[in-house]
Amino acid sequence: MDFTLTDEQRELRETARKFARAELPALARDMEEKDYPVPRDMLRTYGEMGFLGVNLPTEYGGLGLGHLEALLVLEEFAQVSNAVAFPVFEALVGPVRTIERFGSDRMKARVLPEVIRGEKVVAVSMSEPDAGTALTDLKTRAVADGNGYVVNGYKRWTSGGGHSDYYVTYCRFTDDPGAKGIGAILLEKDMEGMQFGKREELLGFRGIPTADYAIEDVKVPGENVIIGAGGFAKLMSAFGLERCGNATQSLGVAAAALEAATQYVQEREAFGKPIIEFQAVQLKLAEMAMKVEAARLLIHRAAANAAHQPDGLPTVYESSLAKCYANEIVREVTAMGVQVMGGYGYHKEYGMEQRLRDGFGWGIAGGTTDVQKTNIAAALIGRRFNQRA
Repeated sequence: MDFTLTDEQRELRETARKFARAELPALARDMEEKDYPVPRDMLRTYGEMGFLGVNLPTEYGGLGLGHLEALLVLEEFAQVSNAVAFPVFEALVGPVRTIERFGSDRMKARVLPEVIRGEKVVAVSMSEPDAGTALTDLKTRAVADGNGYVVNGYKRWTSGGGHSDYYVTYCRFTDDPGAKGIGAILLEKDMEGMQFGKREELLGFRGIPTADYAIEDVKVPGENVIIGAGGFAKLMSAFGLERCGNATQSLGVAAAALEAATQYVQEREAFGKPIIEFQAVQLKLAEMAMKVEAARLLIHRAAANAAHQPDGLPTVYESSLAKCYANEIVREVTAMGVQVMGGYGYHKEYGMEQRLRDGFGWGIAGGTTDVQKTNIAAALIGRRFNQRA
């Protein structure tokens, strides 16, 4: 078992790190202050650098590398901010991968090159007012109409809502109960009947626009079906990679908090010496480092072991472990960072309080930490638990 990155992986990580730290900090601060997403010209720069296609097929313009390489790049961006990392997240581990895995050849040939070049952004729309964790309660419906479908419904908590160009939308194709009637269809922002609500005001995640949207008699060509009725289990099976991406967003924030705290405690003096000389500070720093390194190992294990799975994806067990742990430690590490830095940690100018706010959100998004724990328990026991009984 080798925990050392290859020369190629280290080179890729270093390229991402140099770019992110040279080009993105000022942009990230402005996005945080004014709450806007990554500008289109910067997205195109992401594309030109290859960051939006790391693990996407070469035939569409991607680099064709593995999931671990994708997560190495994502972490470097997330260390600057979750907002500047979000387009990388959506492209490499999020809804774009759903299209790549289940979409038709025609759909992939149309959408993937646009995303990889940084020309288009894809969001996923799953939750509804009465369907969050209990996702199979969703009511959005696609009804066959000639060679296409008419879609009606309402989607809640869509990250990228109103900004993204495409929406991987979970919906019902039949009246079959529960998961049996559910699949996914690709909606487009400019389709008639797409009605986006106001931007949500959240604790963190500034620069990641979030909005509801209503779908009213939206006519969609049949070629936009990603996967039809009965495809819910397949859609969920592909979610392991998204969990690893979610965990990596948490990891990036925690790692940045550790780096900032480490620098601060060597510069800040009290009682005539740097505060790192005090054992209490040393213990805090060590605890932060332990949590960050353990999270990184869990994420990398899940990504590396995916290559040995029949579907090439991280398992539910390993991806849920990684996500849950990273989601929990980012809250702890950023809180310790605030405490170690004292008033400066609590001050907006120094960035630690933003990490605390942003870090909390990942344990809610993409399946809460408690949901991950039920996944872990189910994998240990070897069966799913009926939450409705």
